[in-house]
Amino acid sequence: AVPPTLAGRIDYEPPLPAARDQLTQRVPQGSSIKCLAVYETPFWRTDGLSGLVLDCDGPVSMVIDASPEAAGPGILVGFYEGRNARAASGLSSAERREQVLACFSRHVGDRALAPREYLDQDWSQEPFTRGCYAGVMPPGAWTGYGHALREPVGPIHWAGTETALSAMGYVEGALESGERAAAEVLAAMTDRRRSR
Repeated sequence: AVPPTLAGRIDYEPPLPAARDQLTQRVPQGSSIKCLAVYETPFWRTDGLSGLVLDCDGPVSMVIDASPEAAGPGILVGFYEGRNARAASGLSSAERREQVLACFSRHVGDRALAPREYLDQDWSQEPFTRGCYAGVMPPGAWTGYGHALREPVGPIHWAGTETALSAMGYVEGALESGERAAAEVLAAMTDRRRSR
């Protein structure tokens, strides 16, 4: 249950079939940095703003109001994605903070410049994900190697959000894939017992 690119970094004996090995070489992780700013209250709501923003000019392409309650705290979550995430990955958290808060203030007002707390997570720096939201299939990867994505290799069954039949890239997809892989393993064990 790891992204295909990380599964390809594991040593297998015997080696993986060629199609599965080639697949793991062709599915890099996506690029995303998640940024959170915490405020005393969701002040943008009193100004009649939802806190939901899609911004094609970036560098933060999406902003979401993630405030747990109407009274506070107020939480805005922003995402650097794709090219913008790769560029921001080379910045310090302080430099990203300045960019993110400038973006937030452009959309919800100057009070966004002074959060009580700021956090960000560069998923490409995480050793067990190396990116997010999921592996990206460039042209030719799916049509040439997609059949190997879920196909078991001996006792190895593949799970993870990239193998989901629905909600790929989300935790729901990861859960669905885990249930599917567990059912496959259970069926394989049952078949093996019956054949004894």
